[in-house]
Order: sequence, then structure tokens, then C-alpha cells
Amino acid sequence: MALQGPQKTVLQLVGVVALMGGLAWASVPFYSWFCAVTGFGGTTAEASTGSDVILDKTIKIRFDANTDPDMPWEFKPVEHTMELRIGETGLAFYEAYNPTNRTIGGTASYNVAPFEAGGFFTKIDCFCFTEQVLKPGERVLMPVTFYVDPEITTDRDAKFVQRITLSYTFHETDLPDDYAALESDAAPVSGLN
Repeated sequence: MALQGPQKTVLQLVGVVALMGGLAWASVPFYSWFCAVTGFGGTTAEASTGSDVILDKTIKIRFDANTDPDMPWEFKPVEHTMELRIGETGLAFYEAYNPTNRTIGGTASYNVAPFEAGGFFTKIDCFCFTEQVLKPGERVLMPVTFYVDPEITTDRDAKFVQRITLSYTFHETDLPDDYAALESDAAPVSGLN
């Protein structure tokens, strides 16, 4: 039996809504994958070792640090700028401090500016790869090891980049289960004398 006017229209509308919902659901992981593959939006590359090629040409790296408005940590780069040869491995440190009286977990989101340089800024190791947990009053130095891929010098858009800014923003996250259990065990029990 063929569908008639209103039934066909309702079925088409349900199909459009389902298609739009599916596209919305898939857009975030697809966009993340696209940025990771292309470096679009300042997303950096990752590697397990440094570059095999080191050029005589240098590039300046600027380090920036921010916290989400709800994140009570103090967070800053130890060194604000660094000049490296392209392909040379660099090591920079950021400092985080928890001035509160509670244990706080955080993760860092990051980007690179200008966006054209994102795919050429390669991280070997970074505190941003895992969640960080600071106890009350704890202050830590967090390293990031990186290099700028020599292929930046032949890219149509990125070859003109002379300065790259690596920017991090820390956001508070739920404590891992093992820390959360310790926190609840340490909390005072009310109503006991």
C-alpha cells in the first residue's frame, strides 16, 4: 500500500529529523579527527621522537596560559618565549598552583596560532595528554616537549610564519575515582561528637 499525502509528508519529516540528528551527533568527532589530521584550527601534531632534520633557520615560540573562569588554579608559563632552530627539540615548562583547601583535577585544552602552523607544531610529550591532579597548596612544574616540523618551510601558507604561540587553557574536571575515594574518606563526618 502506497503512502498518501499527509502520511508521506510526516514520514519524510521524521527522516529529515533523524538525518539531522545523526549529522549533529557525528559532527564533533568528525571535526576533531579533521583538525588532528590537517592541523586546522591550531590543532598540533604528535610524535614519539624528535625530528631527524634540524635546519639553520630559527623560529620564535611564545607560550600562553589561561584558566577557565571556574578553575581556581593559578597557571602560567615559566618562560614566555623561546627561539629554536626549526626541527630542534624544545622543552618548556608551565607552572600550576592549587591555592584552595581541596584536591582539584584539571585538563588542558590547547591550540597553536597562527592556525597555518598547527599541523607543523609537533608535541612529543605534554602534560595536556593526561588529567592533572593537584592537592591543596600544591605547586608543580609541567613539561611540554616539542619541535617545529621542517616541512613548515615548504608549505604554501605556513612558510611565512616567524612566530608561533602555544596556548593552554586549564578546565576543572571530576577527580579520578581513586582520588575521589580518598577525598570522601578524608571528609569530616557531621553529627559525631
